[in-house]
Amino acid sequence: MRTAQQWFDVYGASHRHPLNKAIHWVCVPLIAASTLGLLQALPFPVDAGAFVHWGTVAAAASLLFYFRLSIPIGVGMAACAAAVLAVNAAVEAAGVGIGLVSAAVWGGAWVAQFIGHKVEGKKPSFFEDLQFLLVGPAWVLDAAMRRGRPRSAAA
Repeated sequence: MRTAQQWFDVYGASHRHPLNKAIHWVCVPLIAASTLGLLQALPFPVDAGAFVHWGTVAAAASLLFYFRLSIPIGVGMAACAAAVLAVNAAVEAAGVGIGLVSAAVWGGAWVAQFIGHKVEGKKPSFFEDLQFLLVGPAWVLDAAMRRGRPRSAAA
């Protein structure tokens, strides 16, 4: 398995243009959150409460990748996932259709991402390897966690 630095270096190579980077800083978290919302909206085989659904299953599965990548990234992504799942549960509890809201956010954010890549002149990383769909959120989190500090080689 690649190190976090190796994943981030490859991912970062197609995210250098300032506009594309800015779009990704906003849209990658929106896509991650809305994907969990879309999964939450799917029927689950058992009724075990507001926090047991396909979104929590997907979040838990993705955390295996993140913790193997890096303990700090895993902890950060676990906190982000918990916050997103709580917000999504609140949206659903408020009677707002989580599926509809998530679909609109997801679609709009992907359109923006592709515009960013058009400006960048490079195709999205996940066209090479679907694991980059998980690397993107970690890349944004890593940059946020180290803001103002150079990244060390150890991840």
